[in-house]
Amino acid sequence: MPQLLFRGVPAEKLQTISQPLSEELALICECGTDNFTMEYVHTTAIYGGLAEGQSYPFVEVGWFERGQAVRDRFAKAVTEQLARIGVHELEVAFRTYREDSYYINGRPCSQA
Repeated sequence: MPQLLFRGVPAEKLQTISQPLSEELALICECGTDNFTMEYVHTTAIYGGLAEGQSYPFVEVGWFERGQAVRDRFAKAVTEQLARIGVHELEVAFRTYREDSYYINGRPCSQA
């Protein structure tokens, strides 16, 4: 945790920034780099009944809330790292989990 799902960004390009991105995000979130899960999600954009190819770049972040300041720095870091690989327009959205509703091996995270 946090989990980042990338859509509309080529996997081979993501690989080139995955390490520096996880290092930067670990500093922002004050945790280890092994806390991050980054996944490439293959999608095809469909408009007007036609498959149009690659989707608009979108990053969905699932995490436990860390506050507005951390959220702002996190989104900025993701945006800047993706700009390094040529993705200059994208959206970042956060999905917040509650610790008492997130289970690890059958136990709520709040009790882990």
